Amino acid sequence: MANPWAGEAELVIDGERRRLKLTLGALAELEAGLGADTLVALVERFEAGGFSSRDVLALIVAGLRGGGWQGRANDLMQADIEGGPMQAAQVAAQLLARAFVVPGRGADAQL
Repeated sequence: MANPWAGEAELVIDGERRRLKLTLGALAELEAGLGADTLVALVERFEAGGFSSRDVLALIVAGLRGGGWQGRANDLMQADIEGGPMQAAQVAAQLLARAFVVPGRGADAQL
């Protein structure tokens, strides 16, 4: 079970409940994968509702890797995500919010 106070979220992929977390290493990998984009630009896209499926996939992969998963983005291309793309987008937004929450403001801050 994911611990939101530790910045964790969860997602069921191919019937298996997975823990996701944006660790510092996962954030660095995410930033590198976004190329010219910055994490601030990514947060702004989510806040404005202008994020892409690429953004969601990059966040989910980074979160899974931060949770200990050893896979790659290609491994998720045919995966069955419980709740579909909308659930994946919600979890991606939760990960961002929980990674950048100010202590004392709550781990479930909405973007």
